[in-house]
Amino acid sequence: MAEQQDNKKQINIELSDEMAEGIYSNLAIITHSHSEFVVDFIKMMPGIPKAKVKSRIILTPQHAKRLFKALQDNIQKFERLHGEIEVSESEALPLNFGGPKAQA
Repeated sequence: MAEQQDNKKQINIELSDEMAEGIYSNLAIITHSHSEFVVDFIKMMPGIPKAKVKSRIILTPQHAKRLFKALQDNIQKFERLHGEIEVSESEALPLNFGGPKAQA
């Protein structure tokens, strides 16, 4: 009987080969309304002034908070194994990524 209850709690999630490859993102922009959070994942490339949104995820506020807690938990686990992740809060986002500067 307990085994049947455990099986009812499982979720079968399918991951296609294409989706399993993932999408690289080095910038996320988060906006929200009273009913949803929108997270745009963007890939910026050095020396290219235009960046494209590679993926947009729309979440309810409740799911956004669950995601926040899950990320926080995973970051703590990562840092216990690999050390603190260094993030410089004083540096501005390098919009040109160190690429060539425009000249007139």
